[in-house]
Amino acid sequence: MNLILASSSPFRKQLLQRLRLPFQTVNPDIDESPLEGESHEAMVVRLACEKARLGAGNRKETLCIGADTIASFNGEILGKPLNHDTAVLQLKKMSGKEVVFLTGICVYSAALKQSFSAVVPTYVKFRPLSEQTIEQYLKLEQPYQSSGSFKSETTGCALIEYSKSDDPTAIMGLPLIMVCEFMRKAGLPV
Repeated sequence: MNLILASSSPFRKQLLQRLRLPFQTVNPDIDESPLEGESHEAMVVRLACEKARLGAGNRKETLCIGADTIASFNGEILGKPLNHDTAVLQLKKMSGKEVVFLTGICVYSAALKQSFSAVVPTYVKFRPLSEQTIEQYLKLEQPYQSSGSFKSETTGCALIEYSKSDDPTAIMGLPLIMVCEFMRKAGLPV
């Protein structure tokens, strides 16, 4: 069975490598805009499943993994900032507050024509952040491709009071506990 990771994220690739299974990566090019009236949870699952199905293509004996992560704060999506100014605004907004990072995961079995999907939340409480702390962090990390300008796997851990999740890898974009469960359900022993 071929295993494909439908993601261009180097962090997701590194996480999947932990399972020591051979896999390929593809870059799924989809529209990530939310649908009208769609909840944040429904959006990340929908996008993860779209990526997984697109990544599988027409390959019959394929399992394809798709994932999507957003920061959800007071009903607002804090996506990838893409630039320094937006990152500063996001971090100031989250300073001293709890933010929910939602990771949608989907494992699509082309052979079964079935998707296994879920949302794994991570609750992150940010410390009060000074302008100097924000600037130092952004200079070091340049997290402009990370949801909510936050990278927990590096110096971002210094910005927070706590991180709570059922899966410690969810905040990094690929909840491996759930991925393993879904791969077993799809017939790939892990």
